[in-house]
Amino acid sequence: MGDRVAMVLEGGPSTVGIESTVLSLAGPEAILLRPGMILQAEIEEVIGSICICRDVTMGSAHPAPGMHRRHYSPTTPLILVRPGQPPSGGHGVRLQMPTDPSQYAAVLYERLHQADSENWDWIEVELPPDDPRWAAIRDRLERAAAR
Repeated sequence: MGDRVAMVLEGGPSTVGIESTVLSLAGPEAILLRPGMILQAEIEEVIGSICICRDVTMGSAHPAPGMHRRHYSPTTPLILVRPGQPPSGGHGVRLQMPTDPSQYAAVLYERLHQADSENWDWIEVELPPDDPRWAAIRDRLERAAAR
């Protein structure tokens, strides 16, 4: 992590990779604050219908970590491209990512961090499908690409 933190406790590779699903049960209805690898449909099977709220704020603080518009962003500009779109010009890299959502989530931050350390002008990632199984990954990519 370079000079961003004084110490890192290394626990080995993550089996999930991205942060957990965060659900608020504080009010009259359940609110999905942050999507994770537990899908909305899986939660609804257990507790019934839930509300999805992306930009919930309570005063000036977000009710859960990872809800800022920009989150876990590489220093190098991250560009999200449509599948099949040709690479941008210049000195950059397009990351080749797994086609399985669980595998993708497990390596996302590792691959972004590695590419960020390689002095590219830009990093490109193809947007995964707009499908509930990919919702958490799309969320993290959009936050990482926000400028």
